[in-house]
Amino acid sequence: MDSKQFNTQILTLSDKLFRLAKSILRNADAAQDAVQELSMKLWEKRDHLDEVENVPGFAMRAMRNHCLDTIRQQRDEDELPAEFEQKELNPHQQTEQKDMVARVRIMIDNLPELQRTIIRMRDVEGMEISEIAYITTLTENAVTVNLSRARQKIREKILNEQKRVEETVWKG
Repeated sequence: MDSKQFNTQILTLSDKLFRLAKSILRNADAAQDAVQELSMKLWEKRDHLDEVENVPGFAMRAMRNHCLDTIRQQRDEDELPAEFEQKELNPHQQTEQKDMVARVRIMIDNLPELQRTIIRMRDVEGMEISEIAYITTLTENAVTVNLSRARQKIREKILNEQKRVEETVWKG
């Protein structure tokens, strides 16, 4: 792909890529950085873009993946999300809550990729079902089904974990 084709096929997508990045990252500056970084990566790989059947779709998917990677890198595993912080909790309760958040994050990490992506986008990032459907190229119904299944798996794992703890307490 030469520079003229690149300008026609990739750089004309900048607005769409920006809107997608902004919907995922929830920050205009970070979205603009993501567009620039992805444009540079695609420019470096321009010789291979001729092999891609759907260049705009490829670019949108690449932006989605780039944004999700950015979110993963920024997330500090040790920090308790703001919605879980409560001043009234004693140190023991705060520790238990942090442990539960860490266990749930591990459970989410162990979900199948599609369910993991959807539950993070919806429950962690607060995205709408329609936004998730657009980004993942699924129907809204498919997003809802996968989200429901992911939540059910997490719920079952938590209940099984609590059941094991209770059995240990009763036996001990």
